[in-house]
Amino acid sequence: MNIIQNRNGGELTITLEGRLDTTTAPQLDQELKTALTGVTSLIFDFAALDYLSSAGLRVLLASQKKMRRQGKMLIRHVNATIMEVFEVTGFIDILTIE
Repeated sequence: MNIIQNRNGGELTITLEGRLDTTTAPQLDQELKTALTGVTSLIFDFAALDYLSSAGLRVLLASQKKMRRQGKMLIRHVNATIMEVFEVTGFIDILTIE
């Protein structure tokens, strides 16, 4: 998986490419731990994300909890497969998805 960070002031956009799964979720989690300092708006761009596992969902949930305390989190460009994962797991009610 490729993780591309683009910071503009207090806004951080994270573009994910490939698979967010058991193997790659720890990498994203580690990057977020250092990247979220001073961020008030976190945007995930899922346009090039092909797969999302429960490990990836855990990282998103942890990010959502942190961002509730310091700002907002948004997920954009979700494909039908990943949207189905969000719907089945109930994450569609927890996350802000555009």
